[in-house]
Amino acid sequence: MGRVAVLGSLNVDVVTLVERHPLPGETLLGEAGGTFAGGKGGNQAAAAARVGADVAMLARVGDDGPGRAYLDRLAALGVDTSAVSTSEGAPTGTAFITVDEQGENSIIVVAGANGERDRSLVAQAGRLGPGDVLLCSLEVHLDTVAESARAAHSAGARVVLNLAPYAGLPADVIALADPVVVNESEMRALADSDLVPQSLLVTFGAAGARWGTDGVDGIPVARRDLGDTVGAGDAFCGALAAALAGGADRQAAVEAANAAGAAAVRWVGAQPDATL
Repeated sequence: MGRVAVLGSLNVDVVTLVERHPLPGETLLGEAGGTFAGGKGGNQAAAAARVGADVAMLARVGDDGPGRAYLDRLAALGVDTSAVSTSEGAPTGTAFITVDEQGENSIIVVAGANGERDRSLVAQAGRLGPGDVLLCSLEVHLDTVAESARAAHSAGARVVLNLAPYAGLPADVIALADPVVVNESEMRALADSDLVPQSLLVTFGAAGARWGTDGVDGIPVARRDLGDTVGAGDAFCGALAAALAGGADRQAAVEAANAAGAAAVRWVGAQPDATL
């Protein structure tokens, strides 16, 4: 069984509850909603660990309490955090989330350390080997993603590239990924570009997913069991990488990922029990 290395963001989500969202220039009083672990990288690593994979986190945090708390959480989940680097000047990434009484939210993300280029993470990716999987998403410096993908691929590892949030990457990086994972809106953006993936997996939310000729239908979830859809895509990607590292073929990997995505909509938030 190979190892899953997840290159991606670690964000601390700070939630405030309000009656309604403020107008420009207006000040409202809110209620603390909690501080939670988030960021696509952390979500995906936690998901891969939940299904039993050997997981390493490749990320960057600030030299601060929130960053240390997040790493402690990942370590408690069984994720190896020894490759996570610490920024000398930027804080741990933070998402400031305001939720009104109707459940509508507004989010401001401060990338912090996530936005810094980091050669040490590229070196860690290059230490992977055949049977290992590098899972990348795009909430971190894009040069770090591209260079890490090339390094892992050259070392014989499989690269799974989640083009979220969508951004253009060099054509050779898109071509080496097996697969490129996109949702429907990201698929349209990819189709409008000059980028040509050799292996493409498209997720359709509750309707399922398709990887080439292999696909699955969505798994029905009763409304009474529905938490929210936040993090479902990340759960899908983390479980997909875990299945591939475990030797699963395409069909079995998509089935495992689809089940993880469906499970993720049964709790509220990007990760279960994610309070920091």
